[in-house]
Amino acid sequence: MKKTRSGVDLRLYLVTDRGLAGGRSLEEIVYQSVAGGVTAVQLREKEATARQFLQQGEALRRATSKLGIPFLVNDRVDIAQACGADGVHLGQSDMPCALARRILGESRIIGVSVSTLEEAVEAQAEGADYLGVGPVFATSTKVDALPATGLGLLEAIGRAVAIPLVGIGGINQTNAGEVILAGASGVAVVSAIIAGADPGKAARSLRSKTDAATEEVSRRYGKKYPKIV
Repeated sequence: MKKTRSGVDLRLYLVTDRGLAGGRSLEEIVYQSVAGGVTAVQLREKEATARQFLQQGEALRRATSKLGIPFLVNDRVDIAQACGADGVHLGQSDMPCALARRILGESRIIGVSVSTLEEAVEAQAEGADYLGVGPVFATSTKVDALPATGLGLLEAIGRAVAIPLVGIGGINQTNAGEVILAGASGVAVVSAIIAGADPGKAARSLRSKTDAATEEVSRRYGKKYPKIV
């Protein structure tokens, strides 16, 4: 049965990084982090071969299916299709969103990374379901990361588009709430969970911060947060 895009919760979005896993399996980290409050998982593999990427994708697809949370693949539309992922997350140098939508159809989730207002408006017009905005803060997780965009861009994009925003880049327990208060529906984290000795504990701490900020947004503005795909 095809999954629909309705009701996908992106408030605490885990992006994997095998290099930060300390020899632990990504499946193990995912099980622990979901128990702590992670609501979605994205597999990112920059060094793996296509076959290795697919095998890891199949393993995480099985894990996330058991856990009942959405699973997305970074960059590779073909891998997302092959392992039965719920969707794909695209960067600005990847396949255009409009083409990915034609290939994947309307039932799959498509997220797009943006770092300018123009990119955000274009991605929405091409059929993106949500935007990954950033890097909000300076980050060392991606060696090719752009300069930090800050919270101001997140706020500006939130005023310009109608789809959910997920802040990414340098987000941790100390600043996750700020990202939600600036208009994001969720935060995407890598090292703040993956690199931790206890991924479940790290996830619980982050989730408490984002939930508190979500409640504050609702109290201030009467909005029902988080927006969902």
